[in-house]
Amino acid sequence: MRRVQLGSSGLEVGALGFGAWGLSGDYGVANDRESIAALRRTLELGANLIDTADEYGSGGNELLVGRALAGRRAEAVVATKTGIVHGPDGAVGVCGRPDYVRAALDRSLMRLGIDTIDLFYLHRVDPEVPIEETVGAMSDLVAAGKARFIGLSEAGPETIRRANAIHSLAAIQSEYSLWTRTPERDVLPIVRELGIGFVAFSPLGRGFLAGGVDSTGDLGPDDFRRRSPRFSDENMRVNRKLVAPLRRIAADRGATLAQVALAWLLERDVVPIPGTRHAERVDENVQATEVLLTPDERDQLDRAFRPGVAAGARYPEELEVLTGR
Repeated sequence: MRRVQLGSSGLEVGALGFGAWGLSGDYGVANDRESIAALRRTLELGANLIDTADEYGSGGNELLVGRALAGRRAEAVVATKTGIVHGPDGAVGVCGRPDYVRAALDRSLMRLGIDTIDLFYLHRVDPEVPIEETVGAMSDLVAAGKARFIGLSEAGPETIRRANAIHSLAAIQSEYSLWTRTPERDVLPIVRELGIGFVAFSPLGRGFLAGGVDSTGDLGPDDFRRRSPRFSDENMRVNRKLVAPLRRIAADRGATLAQVALAWLLERDVVPIPGTRHAERVDENVQATEVLLTPDERDQLDRAFRPGVAAGARYPEELEVLTGR
């Protein structure tokens, strides 16, 4: 797989990476054996940016990634995140206190079984802690050799500028796909200006753009998407109509919907990190790097999935903190 550099940081990764969140059961029952096989197949194909977080599976996701990386550390660029916390009542919050960030990285290193995190993100910005303080602590971790590069997830343009003034950011990670184009408004311009890479999570719209979800009936009882307004039956009746041109282009090319949706992103100088629990889907996703859309195809997709056209919010009201700032 071709290599790309995240902005001007010097950190090289495969043009496509792997998002590990779904391996912890949030999209339905997961199987560790199959998940490890998918992760190892990812490395074999050169999609070496493996993205996890301490919050996924309450640390279990990092343990799983660590098992998959055993004996293969040199093949991977390991990214993890901290900053999403859960209260005693289960409520979701954020924490960017320097002491918390430092301790969290140590815990992540132990769970992953490695000595250094390649790319350490603040998972969500803490409105109660100046970003300069949080990034200052992250910078200290780089100086200590515990992290090579740092980044932010779901941060707004002013926060990005302030953070980058303290320590150069290698990447900003945000949800970005055909049906979530919000970063185009103000985040992509600022990362281009500052020479920061952009990593797109949920590049297949949490499975919607891959054609596997038509209604809530397709989702298991514990699937996170049952709580997402965008996947409600009412909103899905609207969203299903968006997929027609994607299906048509995929059929004409003999490609899958996922490959066309990923190709659209790959041509925008971002690194998508689709996730899957199945090794064969890894192969399918990686093949998207060979799909080159024509100007007419890109125009069709841009018009069909114009910004703001998707019905429903990304997160339920109780998880509004995850929308970032």
